[in-house]
Amino acid sequence: MAIDAANAATRMRDAARGGDAAAQATLGQLYLDGHGLPRDAAEGFYWFQEAAHRGVPMAMNMVGRCHENGWGTQVDHDRAAAWYRRAADHGLDWGFYNLAHAHANGRGAAQDVARAFALFAHAASMGHARAMYFLGHYHEHGLSVPVDVARACALYEKSAELGDYRGRCAWASVLAGRGQVDDAAALLRAAIPDAPGHFLEPLAGALDASPHQALHDIATQIRASGRS
Repeated sequence: MAIDAANAATRMRDAARGGDAAAQATLGQLYLDGHGLPRDAAEGFYWFQEAAHRGVPMAMNMVGRCHENGWGTQVDHDRAAAWYRRAADHGLDWGFYNLAHAHANGRGAAQDVARAFALFAHAASMGHARAMYFLGHYHEHGLSVPVDVARACALYEKSAELGDYRGRCAWASVLAGRGQVDDAAALLRAAIPDAPGHFLEPLAGALDASPHQALHDIATQIRASGRS
């Protein structure tokens, strides 16, 4: 399998060097992830830029991600937001989603909860599972719109169905509150492999506070995994 991945990466690199924009975007991700090639964020950033300047929307988004997180370049929130805006202008759901966060947090864009809500809503309307979760959060807590718990729950459920780990955890919380503990536990177990470590420790803490032993057990499993 490693040999196959390396061979595929070599073919992708040849195509990228030949000017294939889609291959350049893919090669950038291969370098960023270290899949079939040595992990090299700077090389990934270079190839994302090449593809972005050739009009690949996802590459535009990834240039923004590199600027936001310092992957292969310096952290620059202004440039990150500018690239997210460019990706959104090209109709990319991830562009709308990441630009929404820029406005929500006031990083690289004016802090504007209403604008963030509108951008999350647009991404969600395109089927973006993670945007559905955040849109649900806005409805649940009355951010920019009146509180609408039913709408929030519907968005959490849909996000969970589409496989987003945040959506699964939010919907699990709703189900646990309704007494559907086994269903909630199953969703949490499905969410954990995809969730980053910084998300898992607060999740474990929340599960500790649950009255249900099955959810306490999941908190124990999270901590035993060493990922929290």
